[in-house]
Amino acid sequence: MPVSGSRPPTPGTVRWTALRCGVGPVDAAAATAAAIANRRPRVLLHVGIAGARRAAQLAPLTLVAGVEAIYCDLEVPEAWAPRRLVAPASLVDAVLRACPAAVRHVIGTSGRVGATTGCEVESMEGFAVLRAAALAGIPAVEVRVVSNAIEEPDRSKWRFDDAFEAIRSVTPALVREVAACVS
Repeated sequence: MPVSGSRPPTPGTVRWTALRCGVGPVDAAAATAAAIANRRPRVLLHVGIAGARRAAQLAPLTLVAGVEAIYCDLEVPEAWAPRRLVAPASLVDAVLRACPAAVRHVIGTSGRVGATTGCEVESMEGFAVLRAAALAGIPAVEVRVVSNAIEEPDRSKWRFDDAFEAIRSVTPALVREVAACVS
């Protein structure tokens, strides 16, 4: 999770901090909230890998800009706790400027593989990270690279390494564009 930090020391550069938020919504929320409290970033860019439903026809290594995050494990009335967070359009647009081939999708979050509903893309941390940012008043966006079909039970066919490399390779461009939204 690159977190845009203080103003850049020289024109054209962006200072940012990377945080490995852990796996699953609990660790992700806790790590993100602690990082926000310690660093107080101006914007948050959450990157990682995801699964996609076969029906979505998103090939492995497709870059996905999250327009909305849904917490699929929470089944209480919305008045008690939010289940949906909409990403700021300016940040989604920044993602698409940095990576024009990216596609826009709702991204579901669940602690269990295959447990998301109402979305075609699934992660295990996205909503948790974006919720921690929202509670702190920090604009945030989630970006994922598809590594697998959610329905594929054979994890040897999931392209973890390729997807991690793909997201690592585009992260600097994403950071520059997203940080420019709050400069």
